[in-house]
Amino acid sequence: MQTAQTARPLSGNPAIWVVVAAALILSAAMGIRQTFGLFINPFSFDRGLPVTQIAFAIAVHNLVWGVAQPFAGAAADRYGSAPVVAFGAAAVAAGLALATAAHSPVMLILGMGVLVGIGISCTSFGVVLAAVGRAATPQRRSMALGLASAGGSVGQVVLVPFAQILRESAGVSASLWGLAVLMLLAAPLGLLLDRRAPGEAAAAAQEPAMPLKQAVRHACRHRGYCLLTLGFFTCGFQLAFIATHLPGYLVLCHMPIGLGATALALIGLFNMAGSWACGWLGGRYRQQHVLGWLYLIRGAAIAAFFLLPKSTLSVVLFAAVMGLTWLGTVPLTSGLVAKVFGTRHLGTLFGVCFLSHQVGSFLGAWLGGLVFDLTGSYTPVWAATALAGLVAALLHFPIDDRAAVPVPGTAALVQR
Repeated sequence: MQTAQTARPLSGNPAIWVVVAAALILSAAMGIRQTFGLFINPFSFDRGLPVTQIAFAIAVHNLVWGVAQPFAGAAADRYGSAPVVAFGAAAVAAGLALATAAHSPVMLILGMGVLVGIGISCTSFGVVLAAVGRAATPQRRSMALGLASAGGSVGQVVLVPFAQILRESAGVSASLWGLAVLMLLAAPLGLLLDRRAPGEAAAAAQEPAMPLKQAVRHACRHRGYCLLTLGFFTCGFQLAFIATHLPGYLVLCHMPIGLGATALALIGLFNMAGSWACGWLGGRYRQQHVLGWLYLIRGAAIAAFFLLPKSTLSVVLFAAVMGLTWLGTVPLTSGLVAKVFGTRHLGTLFGVCFLSHQVGSFLGAWLGGLVFDLTGSYTPVWAATALAGLVAALLHFPIDDRAAVPVPGTAALVQR
């Protein structure tokens, strides 16, 4: 039987404003970084930069994002989300502005790599979804995380074609400046992320108090958390390779030039449905099992796309399947961390887990460019992304999702 607490709809709760703000901030941050693959060829042809160096700059932003994510999450856990989001928006805008003037690898790496990476860490999952996780009750948390992630895909749908049109009509610099302004406009939304209903605030206060360092140590000794972190590497590797190199790969396959931007936009469109569906499934089934099947489906789709003949239809179908499985991993992973360890240090613990994701992103973006420059082909990396899906699935299925409670005065964990 439903209680008043579980029956109360999300829309009757201040958490809905947190979800809306989170979706808009994610739309700006994730939509902007999703456009970077569109700039590889212009930077290479117009500014004479090798593809490897451009891909390395994009890879650096993924790695910096991952390294900075635990610190951004810890800052939001301690000081609130608003100042962290504002700082991150300014860093992204500064990085894009620097990239407009980049005619050397160093400037491109500093702008699109370091500054954007730091900024994205403050305006994406580890900060924004952690705020959603704290605002929603455990009964509604998976759905709230899925809704925020789904809404965040709007930016990918809108900003990829926006950047493409602006680039073709006004040039690379104008496109990057336009994206920088949009990021700054999203900064004030961070003020809404710290809203919380009285019931949820009281529930969070009842969680066992634990110093941050001890909470991280407990998590790192938890077998399920280690498996989840290792599996998250695959998500980053697959997504960064596809987002960065799919447009160029389609050109090599003699497909229309604009089809790459269309495919990325379709991935974002279908990701809206996929993220919502993963949030819904995560509230009804064990989240680690949903993750396992998601990785299996994604790996099979990558293998089929690479092996089968290329056509506009096959690209559209591939983009649709990838979109349905694209970022659904994030609400499921964040929700699983909250389920096992609570929400007091959710930003930090998810950030540590997300570092593995971003190491994978770094390798996916960089190795794609490196392998192509060395061999003239993306074949080895396509094979690796497909195989990684199977490995990730095998890591997720055995995860124990029971709540882990620290034993007072010890470093041990017990399962409730």
